[in-house]
Amino acid sequence: MEWFFVSPMTVVVLFCVAVAAAFIDSIAGGGGLLTVPALLAAGLSPAQALATNKLQSVGGSFSATLYFIRRGAINIAEQRLNIAMTFFGAMCGAILIQHLQPNLLRQILPAFLIGIGLWFLLMPKLGENDRAARLKGLPYALIGGGCVGFYDGFLGPGAGSFYALAFVVLAGFNLAKATAHAKLLNFTSNFAGLVFFMFGGKVLWGLGLVMLLGAFCGARLGARLVLSRGQKLIRPMVVIVSMTMSLKLLWDSHGQAMMALLFH
Repeated sequence: MEWFFVSPMTVVVLFCVAVAAAFIDSIAGGGGLLTVPALLAAGLSPAQALATNKLQSVGGSFSATLYFIRRGAINIAEQRLNIAMTFFGAMCGAILIQHLQPNLLRQILPAFLIGIGLWFLLMPKLGENDRAARLKGLPYALIGGGCVGFYDGFLGPGAGSFYALAFVVLAGFNLAKATAHAKLLNFTSNFAGLVFFMFGGKVLWGLGLVMLLGAFCGARLGARLVLSRGQKLIRPMVVIVSMTMSLKLLWDSHGQAMMALLFH
């Protein structure tokens, strides 16, 4: 029945959007900036768009994570506690958002994203090499995994950037290594959110699986560039994506007021 929602051409367009979004997401995060508006424009309800986006996001983050694992960039055994805390945090966030309006978080989120972009822009040595970890074990898992996972389940935009920043600043990883590990935790929180949406019956499986295939391909291309180009590619992408997400969120929240001021 779900195929009656969209035309074949729209399916092709959404597949291409998923490829582009996953490519960007595997490098710097922020792929949802493309996929969620595209799904809404295709006629899906907000709940259907968010749920179906989680399905395709799982494909992209899984593809990138699998590539990084096969290349030896991620040691799963060392990340078990982070994975567990991320999954738990994401499930809590996905449950809580059903009962609370995240308006306050939406208002302050652009400031955090601008801060991330400026941090990477103004500190060119940040993440250049591995450094001593500030947090390890459970303390890191609660903050870098559980807290960011909670945010990803509760709201989501920029979660990949927050995971990567935590690995750089708190765990002492270089930027390429942080980006690889960020995809592992991003996959974890995406999967946790998808499980929740599955129970809600809002996932459009046919359309979502087509986009998942596109996301799988796009993420694989992006993951290869992360390991081959490293910091030279990731840093400018993080800055650009962080600033773009900030502007998008500001426009969503205050666009009508800004237009009113310009034309009155």
